[in-house]
Amino acid sequence: MQAELAFPMALRGRPFRVREALHRGISPGRLRSKALLRPFHGIRTWVQPRTHEERARAVLPRLRPDQAFSHTTAAVILGLPLPRRLERDLRIHVTTIGPDQALRVRGTIGHRAREGRVRTVHSGTATLTHPADTFIALATLLNRDELIVVGDALVGWRGWCDRDELIAAARRYRGARGIRRVRAALAEIRPGSRSPGETRLRLAMTRRGLPQPALNHDVVVDGRWVACVDLAYPAARVAIEYESDLHRTDDRTFRKDLTRGELLKDAGWWLVRATADDVGAAIDTFVARVRRLIDGASAGRHDSRPTRRSPSSG
Repeated sequence: MQAELAFPMALRGRPFRVREALHRGISPGRLRSKALLRPFHGIRTWVQPRTHEERARAVLPRLRPDQAFSHTTAAVILGLPLPRRLERDLRIHVTTIGPDQALRVRGTIGHRAREGRVRTVHSGTATLTHPADTFIALATLLNRDELIVVGDALVGWRGWCDRDELIAAARRYRGARGIRRVRAALAEIRPGSRSPGETRLRLAMTRRGLPQPALNHDVVVDGRWVACVDLAYPAARVAIEYESDLHRTDDRTFRKDLTRGELLKDAGWWLVRATADDVGAAIDTFVARVRRLIDGASAGRHDSRPTRRSPSSG
């Protein structure tokens, strides 16, 4: 802290370029101080950047006006869900838009894009590729289902763009690497999802022959709102809730889930709870259970649960 106070106010509490510090009168000797860290060549920071976003902010002073964070780096800044293998990769992706040279700094991955194809947005002081362009770029790093999860987040719970914007971006990138995967993902992206788990569950169900469920469906009975459920087959009065670890570890969420289940039961709905296991090894059993409930409703035997006999009954 004492070393930081010896520097100009403009350089305190943020990453800065060595070039900028020299311009402000800081000597090369002071820039070799042990109080300063060197996460990237030509950059000094006061604290060690550990997360992907912190590392992006640290390399930011090196970026030119024609450069923007892209790929997984833009996705992290936008709050998009990525598979764990990419969450662990802390390399920073930067795209140069136009004819100039791509960024070449150890710990970063430089890309180049044709001017007029890639759009940019701003997040604080950082420039990053537009959410729809980020989606296209991620097709080179993700498989189809991982890309669908990102797309569902963009048009769903993150709300950064709509499906039409993703389709328009795919047209702009005709012939680009990964564009076939983009088109395949677009066919299964749906607005309304609120978590990666919900998306994976929906994909697993529909690919095994179940109809497309309604997403985040409001159950209303006789004009009275009962509950909002993750996935639903309203005609069959079947509600499906994806239970993440939060539902188990957070007491308030757990109690809320129990109440929702009882309210749905009183309204004549089946509530089926799904976990990560149901999306994985137990998916066939789970799908068969949901199919029986849907088929039972269409056959007029929606509530086939046995009625408990009271102790006084005969």
